[in-house]
Amino acid sequence: MSGTPGFRILSSPPRLELALVDRFRGVASANLADVMGRFNFMDPGIRSRSGLSLSGLAVTVSCRPGDNLMVHKALQLAEPGDIVVVTTWGNTTSAVFGELMCRAATAKRIGGIIVDGAVRDVDAISRLGLPAFSRAVCPGACDKDGPGEINVPISCGGAVVMPGDVVVGDSDGVAVVPRDSAASVLELVTALAERERHRITEIDGGALFRDEIDATLRRRGVIE
Repeated sequence: MSGTPGFRILSSPPRLELALVDRFRGVASANLADVMGRFNFMDPGIRSRSGLSLSGLAVTVSCRPGDNLMVHKALQLAEPGDIVVVTTWGNTTSAVFGELMCRAATAKRIGGIIVDGAVRDVDAISRLGLPAFSRAVCPGACDKDGPGEINVPISCGGAVVMPGDVVVGDSDGVAVVPRDSAASVLELVTALAERERHRITEIDGGALFRDEIDATLRRRGVIE
């Protein structure tokens, strides 16, 4: 650790095995939310800006509103495939990420960025092929003075994100899988996907509606 509370960089936690992390690639964020009790997902204000999905380990950043010093440093510290997850403490008029930073991120093969705040240059970000999610898009820039923190617990889109958590983003939004539960969540979501494949087979075979719907309505006295 270096620095003091409010202006510091903490060490990353031990990394999950790459093979485990890779298995989350392509998993639907909605399915992950379902198997985690319909928790651990970001609010709908966090939207995809480049139309690309992401999946990887979180490097968390807490920025002073209107400043992106620590976002620059997080991009430098992140490993290929990592997702930089940023809170700006409610600021939506000072973009903390744009084209030039995106060029550095893609050159380093960063897996994506999520900002509870603003980004800009979204056309360029899309052309460069970086998965990017944010609460806002705004042309305003910001300072590079600090303070801020890296690898601390943050709230992003109303979800708690810890450094080293698995984050998965797609067209539905972003789910956050706690690193200590990653293996068990993967087992649950694999089983859910199998149940959904079975239900699709039933629908294709003509069983369009589940018997339990009417059973529940009868039990509640709504239908006979």
